[in-house]
Amino acid sequence: MKNFKGKVAAITGAGSGIGQQLAVLLAKEGCNLSLSDVSEAGLAATVELVKPFKINVTTQKVDVSDQAQVAAWAKETVAKHGQVNLIFNNAGVAMGSTVEGMSYKDLEWMMDINFWGVVYGTKEFLPLLKQSGDGHIINISSLFGLTAQPTQSAYNASKFAVRGFTESLRQELDMQKLGVSSTCVHPGGIRTNIAKSARMSDSLSTLGMNAQKSIKDFDKMLRILPEEAARQILNAVRHNQRRLLIGNDAKILDLMQRIMPQGYQKVFGTVTKLQARLSASKKAKAKKLSS
Repeated sequence: MKNFKGKVAAITGAGSGIGQQLAVLLAKEGCNLSLSDVSEAGLAATVELVKPFKINVTTQKVDVSDQAQVAAWAKETVAKHGQVNLIFNNAGVAMGSTVEGMSYKDLEWMMDINFWGVVYGTKEFLPLLKQSGDGHIINISSLFGLTAQPTQSAYNASKFAVRGFTESLRQELDMQKLGVSSTCVHPGGIRTNIAKSARMSDSLSTLGMNAQKSIKDFDKMLRILPEEAARQILNAVRHNQRRLLIGNDAKILDLMQRIMPQGYQKVFGTVTKLQARLSASKKAKAKKLSS
C-alpha cells in the first residue's frame, strides 16, 4: 500500500495519543476514517481535528475487550464506507504489580484489552480487508514485547502475545498472497496518557517501590511525540515492514536482548532495585529536612 488516498482506515483507541495522530495524518492524505474508542469525548475531539480535510468520518464507542462490539463495529464500517483497507489495533492499557500481588481480575483485564482486543480487531476485519484486495493490519505491541521487566508481568505477557500472534499472522498472509499484509509495532516511550491511567498495585512496596512514584517515573520516560510515532507507523505500512521499533529505547532494548538473552534480566533487576533504594533515600532525606 503505497498511498492512503481514497482508502478506509479503522482505528481503535482513536480518541487520544497515537490513535488520534494516526487519524490526523491519514486524513491529511485523503483517507476515510472509522474511529473507535471507549471515550466519546475523545472521539469528538479527534473528529474536530480531521474536519478540515473533508473526508468521510464515522465514529463508534467500542470496548475492544468485547468481541460482539468489535464485530458490530467492523460490519458498520463496511456498511457506511463500502469497504475497509486498514485496521490499526492500537487501544491498550498499562499496569504495575508483582506476580504474587496481582489479582486474577487485573490480569484478565489487561489481557482482555491488550491481547484479545488485538485478536478481535484482526479476526473481525481480516475477511473485510481481503474483500478490498488491498489491506493491512497494524498491531501495536511495545518495547515490553521485546524484553521483560520487574512489575510488568501482565503487560509483558500481553505485548509478547501480540508480537507472537502478529508475526505468525504475517507469515500466513505472505503464503496466501491475497493482497493483505501486517506489521507489528514496538513503540518505546510515547507521550500519551497510558502512564497516568495505569493501574498500580501496592504490591510494588514488597520490592521497595512506591506505586505513585512509579507512575511519575514512568510518565517521565514518555518522550516521543505521538505524531512522530504515527508518522513512522504509516511509513512502515508503505514499505510493508514486518515490524517497527519506535525510539532509541526500543532499539537499545532489542539489541540488549539479542546480545544478552539471559543477562539482560539481571541488569533490569539490579537497576530497578537501585532506583527503589535511591527513591527511598531521597524520601527519607526530604522527611528529615521537613521535620
